[in-house]
Amino acid sequence: MGLGGRHGSGLCAARMAQRPMTRANPQRPVVTTALHDARLQAVETAVTKTGARTLLDLGCGAGDLLLRLALLPGLTRLTGIDIDLPSLRAAQARLADLPPETRAKVQLAQASMTVAHPNLRGYDCACLVETIEHLPLGDLNRLERALFSDMRPGHVIVTTPNAEFNPVLGVPSHRFRHPGHHFEWDRARFAGWAEGVAARHGYTVTCHAIGEAHPALGGASQMAVFARLG
Repeated sequence: MGLGGRHGSGLCAARMAQRPMTRANPQRPVVTTALHDARLQAVETAVTKTGARTLLDLGCGAGDLLLRLALLPGLTRLTGIDIDLPSLRAAQARLADLPPETRAKVQLAQASMTVAHPNLRGYDCACLVETIEHLPLGDLNRLERALFSDMRPGHVIVTTPNAEFNPVLGVPSHRFRHPGHHFEWDRARFAGWAEGVAARHGYTVTCHAIGEAHPALGGASQMAVFARLG
């Protein structure tokens, strides 16, 4: 396999994009929601504002973000990593439907976002879309070191659910939005984490609401945009 995403082992030599994949079995239908679309649009807008030419999608899943960003003419190289092989195969199949010149800009790989890989250094922008909440809290420090200390992309864009908004979505107070979530933060907790990361590693950060914001509870999701100093 190649590089990859949420808790994995080390870096392998071959890239997924160089391996043929069967499409005999139909992929599950792609399900989207208005909030998911708003989240992807917010990230796309933020990426465009950075002026990035190269992009790293950490925890890329089935490729929702990559499919959108690959169409941006300003981006010349995109790499998606994830630890989940079925998700990567789904992304590979979906990307195969893109025009050849667009598909050639994208590579997929299986690796861990919490482990620093030399091949993942030097990117203009890294995106983590609804990904950090899938990590055990104890792994956040490993992610921070790997991403902000070793890989050090020019910009980092992170989105995560806003726990304050859960009652609006009908989520009971004793549950998370998804069974795979290890935590969900309110706006103050997320901003505090983001500001701490920025201060420790030489970045600035701004936080934004995603989706139609409630006057008291904020948006359904929240986004931090980090910019490296110097």
